[in-house]
Amino acid sequence: MKTTVKELMQESGVAFGTSGARGLVSAMTDRVCYGYTAGFLGYMTEQGEFAPGGEVALAGDLRPSTPRILAACARAVRDMGGIPVFCGYVPTPALALFAFARGIPSLMVTGSHIPADRNGIKFYRSAGEVLKEDEAGMSRQVVDLGEDRFGADGMLAIPETLPAVTDVEDAYVRRYIDHFGAGALSGKRVGVYQHSAVGRDVLARILTELGAEIELLGRSETFVPVDTEAIRPEDVVLAREWAAQYGFDAIVSTDGDSDRPLIADETGKWLRGDVLGILCSARVGATSVVTPVSSNTAVEKSGLFGAVVRTRIGSPYVISAMQGELAAGSAVVVGYEANGGFLLGSAIPGKTEGSATRALPTRDAVLPMLAVLTAPAPSVSAQLADLPQRFTFSDRVTPFPPEASARLFGELSAGDEAAQLALQSKLFAEFAGEAVAIDRTDGLRATFAKGGVIHLRGSGNAPELRCYTESESEAEAVALNASAVKAIRALLGLD
Repeated sequence: MKTTVKELMQESGVAFGTSGARGLVSAMTDRVCYGYTAGFLGYMTEQGEFAPGGEVALAGDLRPSTPRILAACARAVRDMGGIPVFCGYVPTPALALFAFARGIPSLMVTGSHIPADRNGIKFYRSAGEVLKEDEAGMSRQVVDLGEDRFGADGMLAIPETLPAVTDVEDAYVRRYIDHFGAGALSGKRVGVYQHSAVGRDVLARILTELGAEIELLGRSETFVPVDTEAIRPEDVVLAREWAAQYGFDAIVSTDGDSDRPLIADETGKWLRGDVLGILCSARVGATSVVTPVSSNTAVEKSGLFGAVVRTRIGSPYVISAMQGELAAGSAVVVGYEANGGFLLGSAIPGKTEGSATRALPTRDAVLPMLAVLTAPAPSVSAQLADLPQRFTFSDRVTPFPPEASARLFGELSAGDEAAQLALQSKLFAEFAGEAVAIDRTDGLRATFAKGGVIHLRGSGNAPELRCYTESESEAEAVALNASAVKAIRALLGLD
């Protein structure tokens, strides 16, 4: 049976967005995952990046559904004439580092931070992420799903065994040892919040090899959906308790596939990812910084960088803009997102003699946390105090089905700009004041005369509405967010 990937998407409900294919585990049958992988490799064949006999690297996170999905993807690789190279259960950037160095396509089975009843597949070309312009090429691919390859339940009729694991961790660890230098963390005491992150052990190894004294915290054998952009209240409490108990210099963690960092200061206060991005950008000597429109405006106000470029939310948009900065001749190009993921677009010198830290144009959790931990400052909080004092906060409305999102943005976008500003002012006047500017780069971002910012955006990965706020104090940003969410729920009659 032949079908297109687009038809498979529509049939299954497993959508393809800025983070690859994602959907409910019940919808991500072997047949669907096989079809997506075959379509990806068909497109890679067109691009001259795959041919029969070629290798394809695979890895996954620690969700219960991941091994089954990996097996279906491996079968598709074999049936397309390729050689699956199984890299084990490792961080997404570790897989990418290996595959980019080898010049081969790769895929990561992960749902990142979303709950365990969902999963996904991230696809990588031989030198970088699949970008938005690649989606149409993948979607039109015709894939042969066979007549007897799958059972009535959509699962493989004959089970697939994954190959033996190819080690990619050693090179990943060496990247950071060479860049920061042996002993760079000597004298530092660091808590490692492990939960169910796939990189929990390799992160502990990196910190130890750099000389830190570590304490392992909160390990879970059940998947925990830690979102670095919407930190759970229980994780806020845990970090403060651990900091008080152990006297750490910092606490570090990552999301599920370990491509986004979480770092808390010596008091156990989690840093916002966009502030972490500013600190890391400065530490690597960035000349051009690319970041989504939702990120903290302290990056411009700091005056530290020659150019700051704003994009839509999602690493493919950030990477595209980074490529533009590189083409324009900028010396050190980086990108970061509000969720903390940091992208290195240029090679930079390492501390180990003769070493150079290669560009890694995909989200990386380890570089930004180590950049902060090794900074010549008395504490993490001292580094924050040196930045312009703008504060961001984000939350989400769940469940928030697509039809509610369409209704909300339909109302907020009605009429000309003057009408939209008037509606924003009316909706949020009691706590934000008059709306003075609107940015539609991604969703709807309004700036208010009192200095606050409210940015609304429907999630492309889950049935939820994202609300980002910015103000001159942390308390104001949090309060502004809560008030905005309450107003939206009232507008749509969700209470």
